[in-house]
Parts: sequence; structure tokens; C-alpha cells
Amino acid sequence: MYRFDRHLRLLMFNEIEKIEIAVRSAIVNITSRETGNPFWMTDPMCFYDTSTFTKTKQLIDAELAKSREDFIEHFRNAYSDPYPPSWMLAEILPLGVLTRIYNNIKSNQIRKKIAQEFSLGIPVFNSWMTIITVARNNCGHHARVWNRTFALQVLTQRRMNQPWITIPVNQRKAYFSLCIIKYFLNIISPNNDMKAKIQALLADFPNIDTAAMGMPHGWEGEPLWQ
Repeated sequence: MYRFDRHLRLLMFNEIEKIEIAVRSAIVNITSRETGNPFWMTDPMCFYDTSTFTKTKQLIDAELAKSREDFIEHFRNAYSDPYPPSWMLAEILPLGVLTRIYNNIKSNQIRKKIAQEFSLGIPVFNSWMTIITVARNNCGHHARVWNRTFALQVLTQRRMNQPWITIPVNQRKAYFSLCIIKYFLNIISPNNDMKAKIQALLADFPNIDTAAMGMPHGWEGEPLWQ
């Protein structure tokens, strides 16, 4: 079970990396385009909650202070602006911080356009990115995943514009997190092989109780996994 959990965490972590890059790009590119401001991430006029902006700015300051990335060093040496543009900052910020920045963007229209990149409404995009962040942190800190019951309540949409699951499942189990990861991957990388990877992993560990993961019988035939 420990070996299975380790391999499952590695699988999830590798797939989440692709989602993280896509979400970072969507948030930065769409907001930069819509505001016409490459420095929007450190501009208080772009956010509606001053207290939240202050906290995220402190986190940005902390990440900048400890960053030794070549592109950050080059910016410091070549430019006099107090902060790098948003696309540089997005590279050094944790996913959770970037999600918090997204939640605080003043323009509802901008947040909507970002969520629509993944065929989701704002509330569900927020909810699912929280699940992605929690899953990423669990994988990164070697916390048990396979049969855990997660505390977070997940939002869903009645009408999905992309293939989704039809069999009712426990939304606090690992399988539902896998479904969310697969949903994003189907948009980002339509020819992904996540289903094959999961099937191969389960075949390597046939004694694992998939019901403890929240996996329903016949999950492979769900529209999401086709």
C-alpha cells in the first residue's frame, strides 16, 4: 500500500505540473491583455480587497527576496521598476498564492474569461483549483493520498461543456481528485495517457482496494475517461 501510494503520488504530481503551467499562463496572459498592464499583479487598482492584496504582496516580496532565478537577477540588473512584470512573478509564486491572486482580481469579466479557458464557471474553477493545490501539496510533502478522505467540500456544475463523470462518487476521495486532474488534462493535452497510466498502476498492485479510493465499478467507461 505504501508503494502504491508513492507511485500514485508521483503520477498525480507529474500530471498536475502540466495543469499548473496552463493555469499560470491563462491567469497572466488574459489579465495582462485585458488590463493592458504588465505589472497588474502588484497594482492595487486591479484588486477589490485591499487586505488580501496586501497579504499577497507580502508573499510576492518574500519570494522575490529569496529568488536566485537568472531572469529575476537579470531584471534587477537591467531595469529600475520596483517589481518584475506579472509573467516573471508567476514563475516564482506557489500555485496557491497565484490562485489567491486570481480570486482577488477586481474585474469579474477577467476572472470569467480565465475560468472559461477551461470551460468552467468562476466558482467551480476556484473550487477545483483549490483541490488541485491541495493534491499537489499532499504529493509534494509525501502525505498519504490513495485512501484518504479529504476535508474540502467540492463544487460542481450541473451543465458541463466537456466530458465528465456520470456515476455518483464520494467527492472527498482520491478518485474525484483524479477526475478533476483528468478534466483539465483533456483540455490542455487532449491526447494525454493518464487513463493508461492509472490502469497500468492498478495492474501492478492488484490487491489495492479501489473502492477505498472512491473508484466506482466501470469508471473506465465514463465519458471523462474515453
